[in-house]
Amino acid sequence: MDEVLKKIGELGLVPVVKIEKAEHALPLGRALLEANLPIAEITFRTDAAEAAIAVLTRELPELLVGAGTVLTIDQVKKATGAGAAFIVSPGFNPAVVDYCVEKIIPVTPGINNPTQIEMALARKLEVVKFFPAEPSGGLSMLKAMAAPYGGIKFIPTGGINASNLNSYLSFNRILACGGSWMVKPALISAGNFAEITRLTREALSLMVGFELAHLGFNENNLDQARESGVLLKRLFNFPLIEKDERIAAGESFEIKNSPSLGERGHIAIAVNDINRAVAFLQRIGVSVQQDTAVKKNGLLKEIYIKPQVSGFALHLIQKEG
Repeated sequence: MDEVLKKIGELGLVPVVKIEKAEHALPLGRALLEANLPIAEITFRTDAAEAAIAVLTRELPELLVGAGTVLTIDQVKKATGAGAAFIVSPGFNPAVVDYCVEKIIPVTPGINNPTQIEMALARKLEVVKFFPAEPSGGLSMLKAMAAPYGGIKFIPTGGINASNLNSYLSFNRILACGGSWMVKPALISAGNFAEITRLTREALSLMVGFELAHLGFNENNLDQARESGVLLKRLFNFPLIEKDERIAAGESFEIKNSPSLGERGHIAIAVNDINRAVAFLQRIGVSVQQDTAVKKNGLLKEIYIKPQVSGFALHLIQKEG
C-alpha cells in the first residue's frame, strides 16, 4: 500500500475541512497538530481550497494535507501544485482517477456500489471512499458490499460522528474514517480553534479507547503470589486461576510469581486498536518497548511502553471482540 495511505490508516481519522478563507488555514492546522491529529482533507467546495492547501503545506510540513471533493483533472493539478499529498473525490470519475493513477498520486474515489468497487480494482486501487456512508446504508451495507472483495479497504465518510465512529472502525476492512464534526465550518469561520482542538482530542480519545484492564503485582516467588491471591479471594471473593507464571484474582488483578517489568508491577491498559494506540502515543513522544511485543497470527496484541507510573510499568493490550 502507498505510504500516504498507510499513514492515513495509522491515524484512523481524517478531518474533512470546508474552509471559506485562506487566512483560517494556518490556525486550523495548528489546532489539529495541538490535538495530535496531523492530517487535514481540504475540500474543493470553496474558492479558498487551493490557497489553504498551499499555506498548510508550506508552513506546517508535519501536517499531512490532502484535497477533497475533487471533481476535475484541473482541480487535481491545482491541489497537487499547492502541495496536496492525496486526492479524494465524492464519486468515481474515471478521468480523475485515471489521471491520478498515471501520475502516481494517491487517490481514494467515492463509491457506494459493487460496480464502482470493481472499477477501482480494475485500476489496482487498494483503498476507496465509501460515500455518503450513512445515507448509503451505513456499516451493514458496507459489510455486505465488501464481502466479495477481499483486496480493498474503505474510508467511510458522510454521517460519521462520535456516536458511530468506533462501530465503523471495528470493521477490519476500514482503513480510517472521514468526518467533519470536529472541524465544523461555523467553528472555523468564528475563529474558535480552541474548540476544534478540544473536539479533535475528544475524538482521538474515543477512537483509541484507553481503559484500565487490570492491575498486576510482582512477587518474589509462587508462595508469595498465592498468598496475595488468597487474600484477594478472602476479602472480595475473587476467583483464583493459576496459569503460567501468574495468578489471576478475578479479572482485575494479576499476581506474578517473580520480578518482572515494573518495580512494583504493571498497569494493563486495553485499547480499541493497539496499532493506532501505539502510533498516537509515539506522536506525543512516548517510546514503546519493541522487545516486549506479543503477536498472534501476525497481529500485535500486547506491548509495554517505557514510562512508569509510581513503579508500575504500563502495558497496552488489544481489546477482544
